[in-house]
Amino acid sequence: MKYSLIIPVYNRPDEVDELLQSLTLQTCKDMEVVVVEDGSDIPCEAVVQKYAKLLDLKYFRKPNSGPGQTRNYGAERSQGEYLIVLDSDCVLPPGYLEAVDRELSANPCAAFGGPDRAHESFSPVQKAINYSMTSFFTTGGIRGGKKKMDKFYPRSFNMGIQASLYRQLGGFSEMRFGEDIDFSIRIFKSGAQCRLFPEAWVWHKRRTDFRKFFRQVHNSGIARINLWKRHPESLKLVHLLPAVFTVGVVLLLLLLTTSLIFMGLGIFAAYGASDAGVHCISGPVFVLTLGGFMAMMSLAPLLLFALLIFADSWWKNRSAKVAWLSIKASFIQLIGYGSGFIRAWWARCVMSRNEELQAFKKTFYK
Repeated sequence: MKYSLIIPVYNRPDEVDELLQSLTLQTCKDMEVVVVEDGSDIPCEAVVQKYAKLLDLKYFRKPNSGPGQTRNYGAERSQGEYLIVLDSDCVLPPGYLEAVDRELSANPCAAFGGPDRAHESFSPVQKAINYSMTSFFTTGGIRGGKKKMDKFYPRSFNMGIQASLYRQLGGFSEMRFGEDIDFSIRIFKSGAQCRLFPEAWVWHKRRTDFRKFFRQVHNSGIARINLWKRHPESLKLVHLLPAVFTVGVVLLLLLLTTSLIFMGLGIFAAYGASDAGVHCISGPVFVLTLGGFMAMMSLAPLLLFALLIFADSWWKNRSAKVAWLSIKASFIQLIGYGSGFIRAWWARCVMSRNEELQAFKKTFYK
């Protein structure tokens, strides 16, 4: 058995159905599929049974402990030479496993991963979220499928590793969020080679609404500080950009509020001077003009960024609706991540909190 596909699941039977269906269509068949139910209230056992005769399939149920420990549970019960970790909200194109096999045959490596894409059937919100998570303008990172980069850190939605190395490293840590980046860092520290397989991509649904998306990226921002505490060398300048963006937006909104106050005072003073029969209103006009200038200065950067996102998303998705929603998704991604980053930085660096910070632990999927 060459490949073991490890799939942790929490209350997502419909998504598991789509994923397993896509696995039956793989052109490379040298695989087993290990589905692990992580304490779900809505189990997917009935869905799994539909594919029992079509796939080499194993199904387990365990108490809830988070995705990392659930992957470890499945890995301990797998038999493949390589373990491929997938999120349950992914769907694989028929040539996925063949692309992995082709890359490993041409140039073997200990660990690998691939990018993700949005399927045509995805909702406009899902496409907008996919845009914000892959765009250069939102620090979307490697998920766009870039080939040239200093280091590639596989993510848990599409990650492969030799089973022997997985067990040598002890699998995923107990981190609730950011555990996949922690694992990738430990892979590099072990001296193993890790590569991006551009053709081994998946369709990734991600979150289905903006509230869930905010929770996801907010937790990611928190996780970055937790990772920094574990691996000080892991923090890069690019990780600071969402926090800078978030602070910038707050300052611009404060400037806008101040400008509206100035404009209101200017209008009030002008009316007051007119009622009093005073002909010199240069002071109120100056205040009103200053307020208008400050309003333009505060709105211009935000409008320019929104216009840039709209144009780029429209070009890529060929949909005005998706482009419009991409503006909202991009602001949510940057502010959600940035606010989580700042929140964790304050708690762990300023207030000297030792334990790892977590948010939305109980309501992450709701």
